[in-house]
Amino acid sequence: MIKTKVLFLCSANSCRTQMAEALLRDLGGDRFEVASGGAEVTPLDPEAIQAMREIGIEISRQAPKDVSLFLGQRFSYVISLCDRKKEPSCPIFPGAIWRLHWAIDNPDLAPTLEERRKVVRRVRDEIREKVSEFVANA
Repeated sequence: MIKTKVLFLCSANSCRTQMAEALLRDLGGDRFEVASGGAEVTPLDPEAIQAMREIGIEISRQAPKDVSLFLGQRFSYVISLCDRKKEPSCPIFPGAIWRLHWAIDNPDLAPTLEERRKVVRRVRDEIREKVSEFVANA
């Protein structure tokens, strides 16, 4: 079986795309080869790790990656998860058959830590829903 190659992109590859990568692995099984990357890589978000543990998925061993690591590779889908109005650094990747954009809020823009935790969980749930729809239709 030929796997569908998917690359998730966001500004930092520390939260949203890490969750999307893990969720596609979990929900898509062996149908997909999945990776994620960012334009301005930062360390893996501890709130994202905790939010994913709450649903039984461990991401603490995943590592943020610069999108340049994937240049020259071809992907069936490249999916960006940025809020382009608030994040001008949302990367665009040239090696895709299909490009999708999921407008997902950046938890880093939340004003307080408590609000940020709420946003991370909401974003996790939004991404899980979008990944489920993607798996059903890809």
